[in-house]
Amino acid sequence: MPVFEVSGRKYDVDEDGFLQDPGIWSQDVALDFATTEGVNELTSNHWKVINYLRNYYLQFGIAPMIRKLCKETGFKLNEIYQMFPSGPAKGACKLAGLPKPTGCV
Repeated sequence: MPVFEVSGRKYDVDEDGFLQDPGIWSQDVALDFATTEGVNELTSNHWKVINYLRNYYLQFGIAPMIRKLCKETGFKLNEIYQMFPSGPAKGACKLAGLPKPTGCV
């Protein structure tokens, strides 16, 4: 199993770098993973998306469809790509500690 290590902390990840155990997620984990997705700073807008994804996942056990993510957070898709250059499925879900989405997000 691959391991992602940063600042002396180690995380078990899958082959795509997603957290193996979503239960260990914290804001510090999101900060540790941010630079792997081209995000240098997590703003309040980033946290709005991350927290929405996290809460949706905890409630339903899956990531939301991208249309729902945009509608509920108020961000347009291009704005989400500006915040998370690798996109909502890879970047935002990874920072939210979700498993790799099986479909589109």
